[in-house]
Amino acid sequence: MHTEHLQNLKPSWVLFGWFVSVAVVSLIALVLAAMGMTDPDGASMGLWGVIAIGVGFFLGGLVTGARVGAAPILHGVSMGIVSLLVWFFANLAFGEALDAETWGEGTPAFYAGSLILQMAAATVGARFGSRQQRRATAGS
Repeated sequence: MHTEHLQNLKPSWVLFGWFVSVAVVSLIALVLAAMGMTDPDGASMGLWGVIAIGVGFFLGGLVTGARVGAAPILHGVSMGIVSLLVWFFANLAFGEALDAETWGEGTPAFYAGSLILQMAAATVGARFGSRQQRRATAGS
């Protein structure tokens, strides 16, 4: 049984899982915009956007958990921290340099909730993936 230790945390797989998550969220958003279910410019997320974030980060966590097989909670929370770091540097680079607000819509509670959703979905996905990986390894 693997435990939640920092030595089991694989930063490269955290980044890979985060990229998978963002790609899935982007694909879902593109499909929803093509179907006319959301605003194509992404001005308002709505319920479909929240579902897209949940599904995307679940699948990213699933990929990470299935590959690493250890410390699913650390990997899921780390994926949320990567989102926070990317948000910070995007605002720092584009918001300050262009004197514009890159994330002007929404409330702080909405963004905090979105970050918690990302962490929770990635953690559940990583847990599910690590359990599946352990079952497959034990069965062979």
